[in-house]
Amino acid sequence: MQRDGTEDGIANELVEAGIPKEEIVLGFHVPVVRKYTGFAFMA
Repeated sequence: MQRDGTEDGIANELVEAGIPKEEIVLGFHVPVVRKYTGFAFMA
């Protein structure tokens, strides 16, 4: 995910829809920060 301009967070909606957090990379965070988000952190 490169950008999330939604109020609730599209990543959270994906998790609610059954997508595992380990499959979602928050590309708008630098790799050093990603490992602390609870989501995937590989590039």
